[in-house]
Amino acid sequence: MPRVRRPVRFRQLSEFDRGRIVGLREAGLSFRAIAVRVQRSVDTVVRCCQAWFREGRTQRARGTGRRRRTTDREDRRLRLLALRDRFSTTRSIANEWFAEHGRPIGMRSVYRRMRSFGLFSYRPHWVLPLTREHRRNRLEWCRQRSPWDQEWISIVFSDESRFCLGMHDGRARVRRRRGERRNPQFFVEMFITHHTVRVMVWRAIAYGSRSPLIFIRGNMNAQRYIHEVLEPHLLPYLDTLADPTFQQDNARPHVARVTIDVFQHKDVTLLPWPPRSPDLSPIEHVWDMMGRRLLNLQRPPQTLEALREELVVAWNEIPHEDIDHLIRSMSRRVGECVAHQGASKHY
Repeated sequence: MPRVRRPVRFRQLSEFDRGRIVGLREAGLSFRAIAVRVQRSVDTVVRCCQAWFREGRTQRARGTGRRRRTTDREDRRLRLLALRDRFSTTRSIANEWFAEHGRPIGMRSVYRRMRSFGLFSYRPHWVLPLTREHRRNRLEWCRQRSPWDQEWISIVFSDESRFCLGMHDGRARVRRRRGERRNPQFFVEMFITHHTVRVMVWRAIAYGSRSPLIFIRGNMNAQRYIHEVLEPHLLPYLDTLADPTFQQDNARPHVARVTIDVFQHKDVTLLPWPPRSPDLSPIEHVWDMMGRRLLNLQRPPQTLEALREELVVAWNEIPHEDIDHLIRSMSRRVGECVAHQGASKHY
């Protein structure tokens, strides 16, 4: 007689086995006979039949699961801790809970409670701090250009940016609900610092074209801006465009008297720019594209030369369609700034 393979101990009954047990019972077989047929214990067969004849179900009863670490009242306290400080971390909430209640709570428990409250952890939107005068200037500038549409196509946007080895990856987090990204309550003000400069890069974009990526050795000043950027790169690039208007921010090298003299001597039309307004420029998104590519590298650059090479690759890989789309978004940017009375926008 061939040996019958014994089923794995404690293996759950499948839906097919439960159906067999119910069918055999309705056919008149005893619990013991059914247990022999399906190779299960008599108690298992009895419970399966009782579930069907008493409750009308064949599915396994749902267990209560592990006992919750917190009560409903304590959950409300956790929610209050998170809402009181939207920039609190899971660890800080757990530590504050321990200080109040004298017993620990795991960070995973805090994480699950936050998700059940609809409070998810996101990177905050970084903005420059604006005074009332800044907002007034931004609002006036945007109102003057709110009728513009095709005019933006002739604008050449430019900017510098700094990249360093081991770039900031946005570790700051804010706890908010979905759809609250544009709420200024969750913005983080950023302050410009020059202490971590490693590689300074300049470039310009226009509708349908872009300048080469220029590396600036050392800190930028007016003479370096003229001799390393304007004369060898920017002015020849502007000559290839039809009636361009050049945009730059109000950094000191850009608005120095000697720099303005060069623009006037070369008959370059400048677009006035409101102070502290990087969110109005589409070129900031290009920096973000390049920065994200560097952060996603499997082997980040370890030397400045390798960093420069990766920046050139990232710059050349940005599709022209993406740049054109950013420039076409200027009408929306200006309109949103007017709607927010000159305050920082979500761009």
